[in-house]
Amino acid sequence: MIKIFDDAEQLNRFAAEKFVEIADEAIENRRQFTVALAGGSTPKSLYHLLASDEYENKVDWSKIFFFFGDERNVAPLDAESNFRMANENLFLPLQITEENIFRWQTELKDARLITEEYEKTLLIYFKTRFPPFDLFLLGMGDDGHTASLFPFSEALNETERVAVANPVEKLDTIRFTLTFPVINNARNVIFLVKGADKAETLRAVLQGEFQPEKYPSQNVKPINGNLFWLVDREAARLLK
Repeated sequence: MIKIFDDAEQLNRFAAEKFVEIADEAIENRRQFTVALAGGSTPKSLYHLLASDEYENKVDWSKIFFFFGDERNVAPLDAESNFRMANENLFLPLQITEENIFRWQTELKDARLITEEYEKTLLIYFKTRFPPFDLFLLGMGDDGHTASLFPFSEALNETERVAVANPVEKLDTIRFTLTFPVINNARNVIFLVKGADKAETLRAVLQGEFQPEKYPSQNVKPINGNLFWLVDREAARLLK
């Protein structure tokens, strides 16, 4: 499903309502709601809205368990950390307990150890190889990457691992990311895409030739789940 909004405010409000809807369904049927959060700038305003007076009482936050789809190779409280962004805009305002938050332990500094520990965390929690998240939130970069699955990077074709340290040559760094088998095992996947700088890539991803090495976001195809593209009008301006 592709849904286009006039502005970011409308997009965030729809995303917040969908978050609550999916959470309520999961808690009713499975007594908990598991969500993999997206990092970067796009979801920040969504997290801020969810923590606002309007939404803080719409869901039972004690039954929500937070994970991260990817993380940057920085300390947990670094300005670039996905955890720090979510912590400041969502966890702290809502007083989410540490027991409900499962982050990448980047303070371990060893890339292999960091990914192995996150894989163990997921296996212990979900008790299955590829965790079935109730919701997986994603953004899309202007190069078509999602999570930290960048164009032509080695993690794109990973089918066995749950979590990997993915070298990103153009950024001269390593990013930690869950893999496509995990994303595509989610019950619901929501893309949040905003801004005119995403328009050409969004057209290529949604309506162009299938080139998943060039546009990794094309690889997101939930096996048995729902896929939502929430897009503002600027990002959607080139769609047919």
